[in-house]
Amino acid sequence: MRKEAVRYLRCPYCSGGLTMTDGALRCSQGHSFDVAKQGYVNLLRGAAKFSADTAEMVAARADFLAAGHFAPIAAALAALARETAPAPTGGDPGCVVDIGGGTGYHLARVMSEFPGSEGVLLDISKFAARRAARAHPRTSAVVADAWDALPFADGAASVVLNVFAPRNPAELRRMLRPEGVLLVVTPRPDHLRELVEALGLLRVDEQKDERLADRFSAHFTEVARERSRSTMTLDHQAVPRLVGMGPNAWHQQGERLKERVALLPEPCDVTLSVTLTAYRPLV
Repeated sequence: MRKEAVRYLRCPYCSGGLTMTDGALRCSQGHSFDVAKQGYVNLLRGAAKFSADTAEMVAARADFLAAGHFAPIAAALAALARETAPAPTGGDPGCVVDIGGGTGYHLARVMSEFPGSEGVLLDISKFAARRAARAHPRTSAVVADAWDALPFADGAASVVLNVFAPRNPAELRRMLRPEGVLLVVTPRPDHLRELVEALGLLRVDEQKDERLADRFSAHFTEVARERSRSTMTLDHQAVPRLVGMGPNAWHQQGERLKERVALLPEPCDVTLSVTLTAYRPLV
């Protein structure tokens, strides 16, 4: 946890500001949160509303992303951030936040566009936070629940990323500066289409983009939308990592998955298809 990032955080219990002393974050009301030896801090308040990624899921994600299969998404996200982020005006630039950011792969790529900013990643998985704390020299990692009140100060962020992750519109609006931008990446119906039937994977709702727009309409206005579509070439080692790094991991049995993967051609061409949407806060 970088000292430079602490000013953007707040206590999850009393919403007071935090300071770092003696390897812990503390507020004026006496609440204290130790910084783990791996560099992240746990600001989780109470029981989480959904299951955290396991160590195995995070390892699968790290290996899959390190191979560059999602590089087109990261590049498109960084480009959209560069195009839509508020222009620097001097003073505190605000931080770049990744909600549900996993291992920090996408945040690290976006941080290259903002050399004067701190990056803060939030994820409910401590295993993800351990990796995210080392994802980039200017990133810090926080364990917290994306569905709960977010442990960020009002107007802390100039850019917020949300890639295949939970979304709490009211809290995202609160923590984002009036001139800031929220970038959301969602899968399209043809995402991973070659694997959906063959492996019995979860399907993407045909109305996902419309439902997202409805949920955000009370707090944000859409300012840009684009689609990214490419083809991944995966071998029989990469496919199980792809399945095992996301929500499909909770629905797949190991032996049955191996049998189904063995029936796929090798290498296997798989569609990577997402929507990237930029939002400004309603004033």
